[in-house]
Amino acid sequence: MKTLLVLSLLLCASFAAPAEDKEKAPDAAVEALKEEMVAVPARLSFCPSGWFNHGSRCFTLINTPMNWYSAEDHCNGLGGHLASATKPGEYSFLQQITKLTGQSTAWLGGFSLQGRWMWIDREGFYYTNWYAQSSSSSSPCVYLRTSHGWSNTNCGSALRFICSKNPFSC
Repeated sequence: MKTLLVLSLLLCASFAAPAEDKEKAPDAAVEALKEEMVAVPARLSFCPSGWFNHGSRCFTLINTPMNWYSAEDHCNGLGGHLASATKPGEYSFLQQITKLTGQSTAWLGGFSLQGRWMWIDREGFYYTNWYAQSSSSSSPCVYLRTSHGWSNTNCGSALRFICSKNPFSC
């Protein structure tokens, strides 16, 4: 019965989620996102206040710089993880919410373990968008860049960060 309820909620969420627009110029995309953020309360949204719905997940940018590990702990406390970017449209969305807060970088949940790149939320690391890649042994944590693809650096650096969560997780 619980499985049926969860599947029903997921189905409702998929119908409530906004469809992705066709490619727009970056400035137009930011303006459209601002309008969508204002319009979200008028629509059915399963994301908590201050979180933005994209696809089947909720995202928020935390504007307090922390190292990668502390950022992940903070996201865990909010019921989520550092965000993964599993497709181009999702990465573009994360870049846009980062730009809206006036930032140019933010931690993502990507990390390297024994030379293999992974997402902390267990999503598959199939889509990649490297702008610059350093040695994974000395720079094992991934961060977003608003002007290009992502990069990696030392996990002890203090950056703002993006958390994501499933709106239906218990």
